[in-house]
Amino acid sequence: MAIQPLIHKKDVILVKPAEPTPFEVLSLSTIDNDRTIEVLYQTVYAYKMNSLTSLDPAMVIKEALSKVLVYYYPLAGKLKRDDGKLRITCNADGVPFLEAYADCELSSLNYLDGIDSGMAKLLAFDWPSESECGYHPLLLSVTKFSCGGFTIGMVLSHSVCDGFGAAQFYKAMAELASGKSEPMVKPVWERERLVGAASKDPILPPIDMSTLANSPFLPSTVIAQESFYLSGETIGKLKMSFLRELEKTEDANFTTVEILGAYVWRSRSRALQLTPNGKTMFSMVMGIRNVLNPPLDAGYYGNAFFCSSDLVLTVRDLNELPLSKVAKLIKESKKALTSSTDFVPKTLDNLETIIQQKVDVEISDGACMELTDWRQLGLMEEVDFGWKEMVNMVPLLWNNFSTNLCMFLPPCKVDSSMKTKGGVRVLVTLPKAAMAKMKEEMECLNQLGVDHIEKQSKPAMNSIYHPSNL
Repeated sequence: MAIQPLIHKKDVILVKPAEPTPFEVLSLSTIDNDRTIEVLYQTVYAYKMNSLTSLDPAMVIKEALSKVLVYYYPLAGKLKRDDGKLRITCNADGVPFLEAYADCELSSLNYLDGIDSGMAKLLAFDWPSESECGYHPLLLSVTKFSCGGFTIGMVLSHSVCDGFGAAQFYKAMAELASGKSEPMVKPVWERERLVGAASKDPILPPIDMSTLANSPFLPSTVIAQESFYLSGETIGKLKMSFLRELEKTEDANFTTVEILGAYVWRSRSRALQLTPNGKTMFSMVMGIRNVLNPPLDAGYYGNAFFCSSDLVLTVRDLNELPLSKVAKLIKESKKALTSSTDFVPKTLDNLETIIQQKVDVEISDGACMELTDWRQLGLMEEVDFGWKEMVNMVPLLWNNFSTNLCMFLPPCKVDSSMKTKGGVRVLVTLPKAAMAKMKEEMECLNQLGVDHIEKQSKPAMNSIYHPSNL
């Protein structure tokens, strides 16, 4: 078991842009204004000691932060919701920055691999900053360890940046820390490109929550977070079993997201013991940067995604359908969304209507699974502050972290079993009482083999549901 480190913290300082920046008030997009993503999400990045440099990582990163804020100056301002709309006052107030020292080696925490989320929170920080102007959209901390390794804790407003936007900012900061004179990708604001037109008519009735499945473990205040590792070999075997099962029919070439999405969706429903006759929904975060015509600028760092939620099954069907069929349904639902020419404008208009009419969007914990894939952000391969690549990244539970959320992450680089190409770390958040069954399901895939997994499936007896049936 990892030790509890003693963290010695310095006083928080405000890091301001290295050069004068515009003073202005900026509006945000319709997606940015979605109340369901108005959270400060925390991520901790771990770096091993680099014997080739004697530089102080806290000093290097603090200077790089000051330089990168010249380009990303809205992040040095204050964020506030006024009359239902979010705005950033760009006043160069600065980014709260905390330097800390841990009295242990980073290896004693296994480079954060499998670390308890409560312990990991010691490596990020909350700093009360609410004022008449709003609150800070970004906080940064550097914790140095006795071995020379360090962690960077980044707390960032989801209303200002999605995963790609956060990665873009983080990479730019690393580029300036490593000696570049400017970021490779210049940021652009352009939030007006993703603003919908609200309708005066009432929006469609919400989903009938009474038809959705229930879990005996929810609601719960005791939430656990676990990472499960799946090797590229395991994923490859599962894919081959799908191909054999479908006899290489059309559209039987699956992505890792489709393959593992099907498996995790079913495993999660079993772990939660969802009611068999209730309905369960599969939702996936889908980027729209390149769907627009013309596409968004490469430097756009706002939210540019929608959550697809058009795939619904009864829990009994999800358990009894062959997994290959479930994966194919996921594939088809993705294709149906991306092939629609009016998908983006219609979704923006609907979301803007929800925001302006102040409609409470009810979210059912348990029955819905929302999948997001962070493997393509490039953080584990491309970010170099002068200490080479990071070895691990850990998203942390925030206050209203939903048990619906499932994340696919790149493997921790200190795990020798994940050296093979194509491995995935699956991060799941569930009531603690359901986690033992989830572990059993995931270990079954890794240890007992694909053939054993598929023998658990039976032919489906009930129909497949879509939103029109809800």
